[in-house]
Amino acid sequence: MPRAGLWRRLTRENPMEHMPKEDQCKIEVSSTEHYRREIPGVVDQLVLSCDGSECFEHVSPEPIPSRESIISLIEKARSILYPGYFINERVDRINIGYYFGQEVTGFFEALAEQITLSIRHECLRYDLPCTQCLDRGHEAAVNLLKDLPGLRKALAKDVIAAHEGDPAVKSYDEIIFSYPGLLAVTIYRIAHQLWEQGVPLLPRIMTEYARSQTGIDIHPGAHIGESFFIDHGTGVVIGETSEIGDRVRIYQGVTLGALSLPRGTLQKLRNKKRHPTIEDDVVIYAGASILGGETLIGARSVIGGNVWITESVPPDTKVFLKTPELIFKGANSGSVTKSQGEENHG
Repeated sequence: MPRAGLWRRLTRENPMEHMPKEDQCKIEVSSTEHYRREIPGVVDQLVLSCDGSECFEHVSPEPIPSRESIISLIEKARSILYPGYFINERVDRINIGYYFGQEVTGFFEALAEQITLSIRHECLRYDLPCTQCLDRGHEAAVNLLKDLPGLRKALAKDVIAAHEGDPAVKSYDEIIFSYPGLLAVTIYRIAHQLWEQGVPLLPRIMTEYARSQTGIDIHPGAHIGESFFIDHGTGVVIGETSEIGDRVRIYQGVTLGALSLPRGTLQKLRNKKRHPTIEDDVVIYAGASILGGETLIGARSVIGGNVWITESVPPDTKVFLKTPELIFKGANSGSVTKSQGEENHG
């Protein structure tokens, strides 16, 4: 093929292939500008989309509570509840008053701001009468501050319960630094105090953050007694109206949930008790599901692994599945059936 014909064929197949690089770049930039010119039209469509109540948005001059700020509040609270553990500075008896003064003041200001924003957001979104959100925000924040000494004592009992309930633990420090159950319960106890004050949004954001970090889902409305220990923890679910007594121990995968409800009854039962009551000194092993607002597990009972309970259990009762049989099949032998043991606790 003559050289001129070959050149025409090559440039027709890929006209940029034999161009100088600087010329190729100019053509590419020009080409991408064509696509960028589509963006304003997309923006216009987004502005017009969901006009009315079809979609969710917060387009307002009034700021909404900040999830990032609320997560930061959790870290500030932990530095107060467990002084010296989650900071780089040294805390001793000489500077502890100064330390608490600095930490509590900063925590109060940030907390009051987020509570105020959450109350104001609720009022504006639902067109409620003014409730002095600034004063309410500061009052709720001070109320939480006043409860911090009591929260420290309650969490100390939770730490001791973990130490007494887990033979694998080597020290209290290990529990505070690394146990997901304690982290989830710490955040729950803070969120529950705000929930009891009627603070919107913040408690749920806090406990959902705990779930994302630990796999433990505790609704801030649940009532949990002293010396509570969640061992391992992944997959634990504790519903809003659950009531848990003192010295209760539960394992991973436990659900304290509600029975399935017909679609038309959800609104009617929204403020009713839907989740079980667990009395003092109960142990609930892995994978157990206890459901229903009228279900009560009596004190000192033991609930075995993987059971499904929808009715009450008397005190001092053991509930477990019928012993399963395992079948062992060897490559050169017949089947051998063996019992797993007397009880299946998990």
